[in-house]
Amino acid sequence: MAVGRRKRAAVVVLGDVGRSPRMQYHSLSLANQAGMEVDIVANRGSDPHLSLRENPSIHIHEMKTVKLTGISKISGALALLLKAAIQFIMLIWFLCFKIPRPDVLLVHNPPSVPTLAAVKLASWLRGAKFIVDWHNFGYTLLGLSHGRSHIIVKLYSWFEKHFGQMADGAFCVTKAMQHELAQNWGIRATVLYDQSPDFFHPASMMEKHGLFSRLGNTICSAMGNADCISVEKKVEDMDTTVFTSKIDGEIFFKPNRPALVVSSTSWTPDKDFSILLEAALMYDRRVAATLGEDDSMDEGRLWIDIKNGKQFVYPRLLFIITGKGPDRKKYEDQIKRLKLRRVAFRTMWLASEDYPLLLGSADLGVSLHTSSSGLDLPMKVVDMFGCGLPVCAASFSCIEELVKVNINGLLFSTSSELADELMMLFKGFPEECNDLRSLKEGAIDTASSSKWSTQWEANALPLLDQVSE
Repeated sequence: MAVGRRKRAAVVVLGDVGRSPRMQYHSLSLANQAGMEVDIVANRGSDPHLSLRENPSIHIHEMKTVKLTGISKISGALALLLKAAIQFIMLIWFLCFKIPRPDVLLVHNPPSVPTLAAVKLASWLRGAKFIVDWHNFGYTLLGLSHGRSHIIVKLYSWFEKHFGQMADGAFCVTKAMQHELAQNWGIRATVLYDQSPDFFHPASMMEKHGLFSRLGNTICSAMGNADCISVEKKVEDMDTTVFTSKIDGEIFFKPNRPALVVSSTSWTPDKDFSILLEAALMYDRRVAATLGEDDSMDEGRLWIDIKNGKQFVYPRLLFIITGKGPDRKKYEDQIKRLKLRRVAFRTMWLASEDYPLLLGSADLGVSLHTSSSGLDLPMKVVDMFGCGLPVCAASFSCIEELVKVNINGLLFSTSSELADELMMLFKGFPEECNDLRSLKEGAIDTASSSKWSTQWEANALPLLDQVSE
């Protein structure tokens, strides 16, 4: 940036910034690498990472979330229009009156309505530059519920394109999206791949034991009836967890511990969570068939054997599903109805400091993201790679820009394919699963090859300098 007075950036998220890691990383880079004062304007919600909250150059301004439940029961269309109008006024109020004059406004897209219009107007009124960070297309997300041919979706698409073209600069998350913006929208965008920041890394044994101790009660409490994890009661002295034991000050993994599989989701319609439930059920049944067990087998006897330290060719699987969203309760109810012997599920929302530790402590990550546009990549997989965690990811058009098959992960299209991959990767766990170990090494190599700060300095900083001239 040019030498002179300290410049300011406003980062705009019409949503919960605590659930928008990319915009948090942008904010940190604007403050630490570009040397700017940063004002984050976002809806009230989850706490952002501690590094943002403690950074003296970052100032968070929270807007109230607009909810019009009473009106929406009468007319959904009227509620949407009123909500957009109220959000537009709130954004103008914050961007033009509540925060100091910014030199540049960086806005998260989607949502596009009314965000892009409000930020464009604010940039004109305050003499600031306007940059859009394209994470996906808002009209394709709206099309999931209304269909692409719906008049509302077509109007939304026109709005998104019209105001997107007015920006002084743009970032996007994939080369496929860059091509789409250039060819069909007339927008030149700089590809800025998602990368994890430094606080995403493989966890040490001490960090793992500390995390499992803190989460012990949640892990050992079954979602429904007792399961293969809840039979291991939490020890009050904190020296033993489901996964680890502390003996004479040294921490060891339990040899018959369950394999820990993590999936991070926003519980939205573009994440078909039923695929994971079906795959878990198939794993459970296929392991039983492989070991010659049948439905008459005493489930309690199996769990007692596991609790007493017996090891099997295939481990128990504990799926921890993190995130908040509209479909969470629906799937939790489905999980409670499943009858599983060697698989258990837990859903939770973690503090921003504990989430990287969970990824760094897991054995495998699963991504169900398929993208409404087919042009964006799951940030959650990037975070997993940052923690050295290999993934099984749902396949879609541009996912191989991120997941390299048989190097740092595997792809699946059906629940049966995912179940096959779980069987292959976890056979012989924890010591004799060479395929899983190879993918983990690939994930670690992926993380070490590039970090957010490096990518941001090479791709984002030049664009900021260019639009600020």
